[in-house]
Amino acid sequence: MPRTRSADMFPRLVSAAAETFIAQGFQRTQMQDVADVLGVAKGTVYGYVENKDALLGAALRFADGVESLPEVADLPVRAPAAGELAALVADRLRTEIGQLRLVEAVSKRRRGPLDVELSEIITNLYDTLSRHRVSIKLVDRCASELPELAAVWFGHGRAGLVAVLTEYLQRRKALRLPGPAPLVARTILETCVLWAVHLHWDPAGQPVETAAVPATLAGLLTRGLLPEGTST
Repeated sequence: MPRTRSADMFPRLVSAAAETFIAQGFQRTQMQDVADVLGVAKGTVYGYVENKDALLGAALRFADGVESLPEVADLPVRAPAAGELAALVADRLRTEIGQLRLVEAVSKRRRGPLDVELSEIITNLYDTLSRHRVSIKLVDRCASELPELAAVWFGHGRAGLVAVLTEYLQRRKALRLPGPAPLVARTILETCVLWAVHLHWDPAGQPVETAAVPATLAGLLTRGLLPEGTST
């Protein structure tokens, strides 16, 4: 007898899968673990995804709401082919990085007063990371166990963003860098990632309201890089 599927179960499954993979990693997570979180039989999970690889793919695609959920008739989500998860992450990275305010500034598509431009770059970077925080945390947790994801994430992802930030810092000669440009770039990125992503999984919680974070980061980092005497 074919399994009966409900429209509200799949988003719950995606959320439970994402949190379980983040907590335990890919290798340790079993389908039964996710079923236990949902309070359903393991067979129910297989009605929505073919296997654990498909479950990870579904979490990567849908947990942040970037893609529309599939129709019930299109379930279960199939297992990804070899290299498909890496291609998914690479495509998401290309799309999001290409739309960053940072890239507009580096490519000179849109420039502005240095203080305003730098503040916009940092705020936009934070907002982009925040919008994808679940998939970022998920890939960051599981990539070390999945070589195809590791090559994309730690190579094109983090290293690519640091490279673009470094190029921007080096081109904007008026900026006052407290150290080597790659180090400053990595510090900016990791500070934004800390607040946009990682602190949302901190057991102690975030010490301040999330709404105050982007402007605070922009103000702090901008003031540290602008020439002396420049007002913000």
